[in-house]
Amino acid sequence: MPNVSNESDMSENDLDDEPISKTKRKQAMTDLQKLGAELVALKQSQLDQLRLPELLLDAVLEAKRLTHNEARRRQMQYIGKVMRSVDAAPIQTRLDAWNGVNDQETARLHNIERWRERLMAEDAAVGEFLTDYPACDSQQLRTLIRNARKEHAAKRPPASYRGLFRMLRDIMQTVPAANDDMA
Repeated sequence: MPNVSNESDMSENDLDDEPISKTKRKQAMTDLQKLGAELVALKQSQLDQLRLPELLLDAVLEAKRLTHNEARRRQMQYIGKVMRSVDAAPIQTRLDAWNGVNDQETARLHNIERWRERLMAEDAAVGEFLTDYPACDSQQLRTLIRNARKEHAAKRPPASYRGLFRMLRDIMQTVPAANDDMA
C-alpha cells in the first residue's frame, strides 16, 4: 500500500512545485493583454523610449494601424501572447512612472509644484533655485516666471505657467540638486 502523505507533511519546496491554477494563468494573460493595450495607446515617442523587443514593437505598431474591431481584438490577443516571452516588469514600471502611479514619482511631481508656486510668489526663490540647480538657464527661467505672472494677473490661459512646470521638470529630472532642502 503506497504511503499517502497529508498536507501537513509537505515541505515548502513541495508547495512551490505545484502547478499554477488555470484561473491564475488566465488572469496573468489578461494582465499582459491589458499592458499591451496600454502600449498601443502610447505615442510613438514613448514607445521609442521603452526600447521594446522588435517583435513586440511590430505587433504594437500593427495594432495601432488596424481599425476593424475584430482584427484589433485578435491583434491584442497576439500582443498578449508575445508579452509572455518578454519581461513585463520594466515596462509596467515605466508606464506607472509616466502615469504617476508610484509614490516616488508623485513626490517628485509635488516637489516640482512646490518650486513653481514659490517661484511665482517670491522673487528670492529664483536665487535659491538657481543655487540648487546651477545648470538652469536663468534668463529663460526669469522670462517664464514673468510671463506666467502676467498671464495670471490678466486671467489668460496658463501657457507660460505650464511651460515653467515643464522647464522645472526637465532641469530637476536631469540635474541633481546641489542641496535637497525642498525634497
